Amino acid sequence: MFSTTPFVLSFSLLLSLPILFLIGPRFLPPRHSSVPIPLTDERDDLSLFNRAASLSSPSSSSFSHLSTNPKLKIAFLFLTNSDLHFSPLWQRFFHGNSHLYNIYVHADPSVNVTRPDGVFLDRFISSKRTYRGSPTLISATRRLLATALLDDPANGFFAVLSQYCIPLHSFRYVYHSVVISTSFDRTESDARSARFGVRFRYKSFIEILSNEHTLWKRYTARGRFALMPEIPFDKFRVGSQFFVLMRRHALVVIKDRTLWRKFKLPCYRDDECYPEEHYFPTLLSMADPNGCTHYTLTKVNWTGTVNGHPYTYRPAEVSPQLIHQLRQSNFSESYLFARKFTPDCLKPLMGIAEKVIFRD
Repeated sequence: MFSTTPFVLSFSLLLSLPILFLIGPRFLPPRHSSVPIPLTDERDDLSLFNRAASLSSPSSSSFSHLSTNPKLKIAFLFLTNSDLHFSPLWQRFFHGNSHLYNIYVHADPSVNVTRPDGVFLDRFISSKRTYRGSPTLISATRRLLATALLDDPANGFFAVLSQYCIPLHSFRYVYHSVVISTSFDRTESDARSARFGVRFRYKSFIEILSNEHTLWKRYTARGRFALMPEIPFDKFRVGSQFFVLMRRHALVVIKDRTLWRKFKLPCYRDDECYPEEHYFPTLLSMADPNGCTHYTLTKVNWTGTVNGHPYTYRPAEVSPQLIHQLRQSNFSESYLFARKFTPDCLKPLMGIAEKVIFRD
């Protein structure tokens, strides 16, 4: 009898492995991407969001406000967990247009970020800890939106960027495209209306996808029924975490409580859990599907992606040809921003800034 014990133990262990695989994630300590957001952070955010929502008057989000405000601004919202390596390039981008933009930077407080001067001086907002692939990145973006809404009622559009993003055009080209142009990314009916001096429709530029092959895996990353009943599978969307929102959609984001309760739940599939790429497309698709373009103005190269990271450009690849290539879009007249670049790309980018990047 005793001679069979090792066999029995080995066989029992073998049988238990599938069970551990299925139920283990429910009992094992969560990884960083599944760490719950601290209650104190939630309370601070809720207070900020409520103030931003209450002080943003109904007229501030209307079409009439946008079309009659001659000094409408773009709020540039930077999410970073390292130094703003490309701040000299952005300084040159913003130069001479201070009346048409505002800057807000959310820097991870656990990282010793060097705060550049110039246009970035005193533009760092009160921030909280963030983790990649976790709902903390949703919170950080909502924090930026709320701060910008509170700070200046003239902020009409909100561009979310990372420390690895670069501009692909001059500031005036970007501003004219997003705020002034009557033809940039407009439908034929919009163009006809524009001939009569009417901005027919204001839209947000955010990628919203419903046919990705990993959609089901991403939907069930928290559990098969975790998002129900508020978010059935046919309403679930994915997209880029970098976008340009108009003011009324920024208000939709900071006022939301229902979808946030679902998307802040911890994931048990880290390989498919990118909440910031799910929450914003799903929320805005459900709230105002016709008010969004369903594509982003930030070019990202997903060829050769590694561990969920997009292709990263290096100094030897920086050239006028690359800039012209990155501008090309199947949806927009042109991409306005691009990522992802290594910090040592700054020197070659500065070398072609005036003659290529900012010459439209």
